[in-house]
Amino acid sequence: MPSGAELIRQIKEQITEVDPREVHDLVSSGGNGYVLLDVREQHEFEEAHLPGAVHVPRGHLESRVEGAAPDKSARVIAYCASGNRSALAANTMLKELGYDNVESMTGGITLWKDRGYEVEVPKSLSPEQRERYSRHLLIPEIGLEGQTKLMESKVLLLGAGGLGSPTALYLAAAGVGTLGVVDNDVVDLSNLQRQVAHSNDRIGMPKVDSAEIAIKEINPEVNVVKYQTRLDASNIMEIISGYDVIVDGVDNFPTRYLLNDATVRLQIPVVSASILGFDGQLSVFKPYDGPCYRCLYPTPPPAELAPSCGANGVLGVLPGTMGLLQATEVVKLVVGAGDPLIGRLLLYDALAASFTELKVRRDPDCPICSRDPSEISDDEMGVFPDYELFCAASG
Repeated sequence: MPSGAELIRQIKEQITEVDPREVHDLVSSGGNGYVLLDVREQHEFEEAHLPGAVHVPRGHLESRVEGAAPDKSARVIAYCASGNRSALAANTMLKELGYDNVESMTGGITLWKDRGYEVEVPKSLSPEQRERYSRHLLIPEIGLEGQTKLMESKVLLLGAGGLGSPTALYLAAAGVGTLGVVDNDVVDLSNLQRQVAHSNDRIGMPKVDSAEIAIKEINPEVNVVKYQTRLDASNIMEIISGYDVIVDGVDNFPTRYLLNDATVRLQIPVVSASILGFDGQLSVFKPYDGPCYRCLYPTPPPAELAPSCGANGVLGVLPGTMGLLQATEVVKLVVGAGDPLIGRLLLYDALAASFTELKVRRDPDCPICSRDPSEISDDEMGVFPDYELFCAASG
């Protein structure tokens, strides 16, 4: 039986090794079509890693590598500290996991550093943060890099009601660094059937204040920015500027059309949901990557076809379902994982426990997203049309 050193030597003869200089040139060129795979342990990756590398520890390779490198025909360059673990990983991926083109970087990150090539040093987490987000750190699609993105992100919630409540709580738990909350209402007894961020002892309190209490109880590190106001054409640009993602939980068409104009102009993605009775719908509007809200709804439907929850009622748990889906889409957008609902409309029927997905395409003649962002307003000051009048006329 060969010794460990002999086994490594035999494996290296069966795989392709690549010099760090070639990898450096590849990274420096900014090209794509390859995956740079770090197979070291978590603490090693967090100390320093190659720019753009994804992390899957050698001991978890079989169960996690497909999440980091889903295309088995793409070029994969594995590396470790010295080139031994990456050789074993490359051999496993080629012979057991069905990958076609896996190489091991000679000398690992040690030789890379000796050559004077740049490494990335991730932001470190405190012991408390490491414990709080430990389950995220174990997921390859999030890990330390994704968690850092969440902690540095700014997400704006439009509404602290049925949809905004669960979204706020789970984004706070996920570690979103700044949560803005826009709502001009106060907590009412009728809200408590579905608005889980509020409680009986906070009836009469402004919802932004109540939401802040709930958010801080879950994660005191979250910076909560409160806007106790109604979103309108006079304040929307000032309020939404600087946010990475906006969560749309508003309940009227004029505000949604106004939000669409402003977010397309500023190129901020919107995770939008709506609920009524037992039905919910969800989509992601990422300006110029897919359709905008006006592509989906060129004109508002008649009032009788779009009643409010206050008029027709809503199942208490439904906003929880849709709000959590919104929170999931926000996390995906922030960390850059998965396939967000861009260009897709998800319909949920709670009574049938069924989901239906519809494709939504960009309208080449859309009055909003077919234009240059600078043109999406009535004038250079960013004044938008009167959508209250527009929706009233359409109805």
